[in-house]
Amino acid sequence: MKSFQGSTALVTGASKGLGVAYATELARRGANLVLVARSRDALEDLAVRLREAHGVEVAVIPADLGAADGPAHVVAGLDERGIAIDLLLNNAGLGSVGPFFDRPLAGHLLSVDVNVNGLLALTHLLGGRMLTRGSGGIVNVASTAAFQPMPYQSSYAASKAFVLSFSEALAAELRGSGVTVMAAHPGAVATGFFDGTTATIDPRAADTPERVAARTLDDFARGRHVSYPGRVVNRVGTLVPRLLPRRTTTSLVGRLNRGLGFDHVSDVGTPA
Repeated sequence: MKSFQGSTALVTGASKGLGVAYATELARRGANLVLVARSRDALEDLAVRLREAHGVEVAVIPADLGAADGPAHVVAGLDERGIAIDLLLNNAGLGSVGPFFDRPLAGHLLSVDVNVNGLLALTHLLGGRMLTRGSGGIVNVASTAAFQPMPYQSSYAASKAFVLSFSEALAAELRGSGVTVMAAHPGAVATGFFDGTTATIDPRAADTPERVAARTLDDFARGRHVSYPGRVVNRVGTLVPRLLPRRTTTSLVGRLNRGLGFDHVSDVGTPA
């Protein structure tokens, strides 16, 4: 898929942050879209903007990918509309930050449900159709967090490690099938990822969602199986855990996250 013009892409987590950037960049490149997230109003607003700005077709399917029936609900919505997906962009993701036992269990479980179960199910449901057809693409948004254990982001990093391993294995299985699988590993991105908590992202160390989206799609168009769409230092950082003992790496990451205040996170309200 060297060109996105006239293709149909499904973007999960499309109501805000990086999902909006992916949807906007795909529309700019001429792709028709299916937008998936929980918030119907936010999706409808984005759909109107993209249709007006880029003249593409945009369908909206509100769904909770953290629910067991969420992925099947998305596929049913596609079938009702007669839409076939050329590119599945699994962007939806959640992460609990703070000491594991200090944070609510529900947040950890929801992160795993969305980042792992929802991604796995939607990949199986739509990727299987691509395989039968002999064409298509899947982009799984992982993270540089996938490459090492992360104290104070333990369940989030573990869920992204799953995405990394799963994507690499699936890419190998599907080599030569006409279906391309790529994992994208952005670092810190200037979004509302920590909204509702006292944790923050230093904007000086964060990439813009627009930059990450554009570079991810550039890499996919080149046929790559892995993308590091942020600043170069992020990719270099993923090499360190491959060289140092895991205990040393984990200790260093823990020290870094304590320096960011992640060892004493509290809630400050409900995200919008």
